[in-house]
Formats: sequence, C-alpha cells, structure tokens
Amino acid sequence: ADTAAIRERFARWTVAFNAGDATGACDLFAPDLVYTVPEVIDGSREQLCGNLARVMAKPGVRLRYDPPAIHEIVVDGDTAVVRLTWTLTAEADGRTETTSEEGMDVFRRQPDGRWSIARFIAFTTRPNALVP
Repeated sequence: ADTAAIRERFARWTVAFNAGDATGACDLFAPDLVYTVPEVIDGSREQLCGNLARVMAKPGVRLRYDPPAIHEIVVDGDTAVVRLTWTLTAEADGRTETTSEEGMDVFRRQPDGRWSIARFIAFTTRPNALVP
C-alpha cells in the first residue's frame, strides 16, 4: 500500500506540473524539504516552489514531464527512498528538446498520513537548453 501511495503521489505531481499548476506540484514536497540539484546545494521548499512558479509562468515555453521511470522504492517504517529517472520535454521558439534527470527522493510519512518528499538530489548529464 505504501509503494502504491508513493507512485500515486508522483502521478499527481506529473499531472499538476504538466497543467502548469505550481501549487499542485508543490504539494508533493514536505514543509521541511531540503534538496540538492546542480547550482543549488541546500534548497528549500520555498525556493523550489518559487522556481516552479517562475518557470511555469514563462511565456512561450512549454514544459512537460513524462511519468517517472521508478527503478526502486525501499520503504522502512515512515521513511521511503525512491531511485528514479525523469524525462523532461521543453518546447520554445519552434524547437523541442528532451533530457533526462536522475534522482533519489527520500519520502517521509506526514502527520496527515500522506507521503511527501523531505529530501532529494537530482542531476542531469546534459542540461535542457530550452529551460529558462
């Protein structure tokens, strides 16, 4: 049941992101989120949600994530670790570019029972040139 709930959280995130719903996309992340991506070592939920809102609001740029390729989910009590690959397609100025992002997410069960990402690390071997 926990694995299915985590998969559902990713599915809802993908739908929200692809619809340009920054608030819905931010719902996946715990209030105490800390993350690391290229150029950000100790990112916060506030930073991430602000960046999502800015990127989604860029005129002339369309971003779409495929559902993640989940390689592994390990659940231990109220903590879960997910190893996955995201595929991002960006469209701008008549051009399309697709890139992959490797990541590891640490979920914690929240007081309301939902699984949320509390920590994550993600990287790509080639940045998407069309992402502002």
